[in-house]
Amino acid sequence: MRTLLKLKLGEALRAVGPLIAVVCLLQVTVIGTSAELFLQFLAGSVLVTLGMLLLFAGVDFGVLPMGRFIGGELPRKGSLSLLLAVAFAMGFATTAAEPDVIVLAGQVEEASQGGLSAQPLVYTIAAGVGLFTAVALLRVVRGFSMAWQLTVVYSVMLALTLVAPSDLVPLAYDAGSVTTGVLAGPVVLALALGVSSVLAGRSAVADGFGLLGMASAGPIIVILLLGLLR
Repeated sequence: MRTLLKLKLGEALRAVGPLIAVVCLLQVTVIGTSAELFLQFLAGSVLVTLGMLLLFAGVDFGVLPMGRFIGGELPRKGSLSLLLAVAFAMGFATTAAEPDVIVLAGQVEEASQGGLSAQPLVYTIAAGVGLFTAVALLRVVRGFSMAWQLTVVYSVMLALTLVAPSDLVPLAYDAGSVTTGVLAGPVVLALALGVSSVLAGRSAVADGFGLLGMASAGPIIVILLLGLLR
């Protein structure tokens, strides 16, 4: 565990370090904010680093192994509906807890002055990820062509972009970009790799990857559809 924590601390520092360096450079050369605000930034950076350390360690230590185990066990149950239901549930639950999604929803609520509430937006994004995680996993199980699946899904997405309310299009695409972050992304990948590892004739590389591309399209399509229906 100590070795894991050291490794993850290095990853967290490499992730946050460039941001801290840029802000410090701006502080002494361009912006010159108050000392109080700058100290707040430094304190916040320490908290973010510690949070990322714990998150990275937790994902590697427990979440990923469990995701692979669940993905490997479910096909043995012989129930496709159960497999897809679990895929939806895991995609939904991990996205609802995704820090990037929560931050985006909070910023949207603030910018819209409460016109778009954060929590319903989080659940909408999570539902899109869950639904399209299940659709992507169906491809792995049935052996559908990934090229055709992505062509259909992204064609629908682009068509909706042309007809959906213009004020929702940027939000929809931002929602798609933040969904597969440090929590949801690894879990979805672990689930797919677990499933592909126990299915005869499946390749861990060809079938275990590609779900994130589908999962990120889910929130975009769901938000654009809701925009057409509102």
